[in-house]
Amino acid sequence: MSKFPVTRIADLTDRFFYRANIRLKLFYAMLALIVALIAAINGAGHYIFTRDFLGYLNEQAQQRMEDMVPRVEQAYRENGSWDFIRNNPRIWFELMKPAILEHNGATPTPGPTFTPSDLTGATLRFSLLDANRKFVIGYPNVGPDARLRPLLQDDAIVGWIAQTPFESVIGAVDLRFQQSQFLAQIIIAVVAIMLAAFMVVRISGVLTRPLTRVARATHRLAGGDYAIRVEVESGDEVGRLAQDFNQLAITLERNEKLRREFMADVSHELRTPLGILNGQLEALEDGVLQPDEQTIRSLKSEVDHLNKLVGDLYDLSLADAGALAYRKTDLDLAPILRDTVQIYEERFRKGGLDLTAQLPEAMPLHADGARLQQLFNNLFENSLRYTDAGGRLQLQCRLEQQRWIVIFDDSAPGVEAPALARLFERFFRVEASRNRASGGAGLGLAICRRIVEAHAGSIAAEASPLGGLRITITLPAGYATTKVTA
Repeated sequence: MSKFPVTRIADLTDRFFYRANIRLKLFYAMLALIVALIAAINGAGHYIFTRDFLGYLNEQAQQRMEDMVPRVEQAYRENGSWDFIRNNPRIWFELMKPAILEHNGATPTPGPTFTPSDLTGATLRFSLLDANRKFVIGYPNVGPDARLRPLLQDDAIVGWIAQTPFESVIGAVDLRFQQSQFLAQIIIAVVAIMLAAFMVVRISGVLTRPLTRVARATHRLAGGDYAIRVEVESGDEVGRLAQDFNQLAITLERNEKLRREFMADVSHELRTPLGILNGQLEALEDGVLQPDEQTIRSLKSEVDHLNKLVGDLYDLSLADAGALAYRKTDLDLAPILRDTVQIYEERFRKGGLDLTAQLPEAMPLHADGARLQQLFNNLFENSLRYTDAGGRLQLQCRLEQQRWIVIFDDSAPGVEAPALARLFERFFRVEASRNRASGGAGLGLAICRRIVEAHAGSIAAEASPLGGLRITITLPAGYATTKVTA
């Protein structure tokens, strides 16, 4: 039975706070803070009134009582009993009057005066009691909460002065005043809470409206609406969140477009060699083609093209995922370039192209030799396919500020300036001159960029002085623990 209220409270808390939207949560939090603040102010006011103010009045009365004790004791010494003052309020008030000190502080002189304790009615709350604590004169209703001060004569108690606390003598009128003040405080608190609630509703609406728009736009973005955008209305954190959301939407929209283009390009590139293979095999089945050396060579060429395309796609997917393996060691790049040039010299000569290279004696660096060989093979293949007969390829290497600069310059045809920045995108081809008729699928330069970036280098394309394309590669020079000096 005892667990039911706790469970019920937990359910209500979960319903009204944790399941509420952010606007309601903000409303609850701000309203609770304001209610707590108003309650604290009222409580502090009541505490200050009952403790500090009333305590101050009682302390003033206590000091006044201490001041009158010697005079009362002196009057008792002169009269020998309390009969002289019993039923004689004039003498009682005379004894309660404070003495006035002259300016030089020497001689006390009696006379009418008022002190702060008189103004608060302290003297009206004093009572004189005999040694047996029987009432003699003064305030008659001496309660158990009264403060008692003994009156001594030859070290014997001959009487008592009682001070009734201020709060004990508050009458019905005073109580009604207190109640009216308390009721006024409650009314003020309720009005303040209502005004605060109204302001909180307005403020929470202003604060949460942009977040609500971002949340709705995010829901639509998650549903595939990449064209959704959020209006930026401020420069604060919410405004920056809207800007970041718009940038995210733009990126996702661009990536979705690239994904669709990629899938279309992959389908096209795979469909072409497969279609050729299928047509030639059907021709062989129908007897249109004979299984001679030329037919087999044609089939093998399409298979090789298909294998290269699949291999490039695999390498590119690994590079995008950061899973392309690199085994970097300290090596000399110059022999790799010389061997590559020697391999491609005969192919360039057969294609009517001239190949020249200016290489240093040694090019030390820390890299993966196999991946760099793949990089340079792709670049040589690119120039071999797309350079017009009678042209040339020029390879240059030099050291600049601890970086090797490798430059490939080929002759016409060139590449238009708008297309230069897109040469390293997958499946991008310059249709005017460097098209698929030359055998490329548009993946080689994309793979080159991934390999160069994995070696902390850069690759860029620009117009060549020879009339064609210039590819510039920069790679960090030196072995893992040494530097290269020119």
